[in-house]
Amino acid sequence: MGARTKARKRALDVLFEAEQRGLDVAELLAKRVVEPGTEASLPQYAVELVEGVLEHAERIDELLATHSHGWTVARMPAVDRALLRLGAWEILWNDDVPDAVAVDEAVSLARELSTDESPAFVNGLLGRLVVLKPTLLA
Repeated sequence: MGARTKARKRALDVLFEAEQRGLDVAELLAKRVVEPGTEASLPQYAVELVEGVLEHAERIDELLATHSHGWTVARMPAVDRALLRLGAWEILWNDDVPDAVAVDEAVSLARELSTDESPAFVNGLLGRLVVLKPTLLA
């Protein structure tokens, strides 16, 4: 598993834990940077991912809600919601990661950690954001 793949998984862990425990994401992130718990220290890219999602959270959720036909963001499985937020940030605001890589990484994590339907759902929604990207950031 590559360094960025591990960082994505750790960022997912932070977003998921914060939501499940009803914690503020920024506070949990700061705590995990200082006290990583049973894991190794939080990779810098994981911090960047979580901070990026936080910075653009409202726009990301708006885009996910708009383009996930028949699904509200709140109705999505929690793992999928966190993966989609991470993937959307990488696609739309991180030019260092090719869009196809961002989608593939999110789909792989969905396959590993979520429901049987999740990989196709994540792939479809993030793929739609890739296609619409030029118009979404205009």
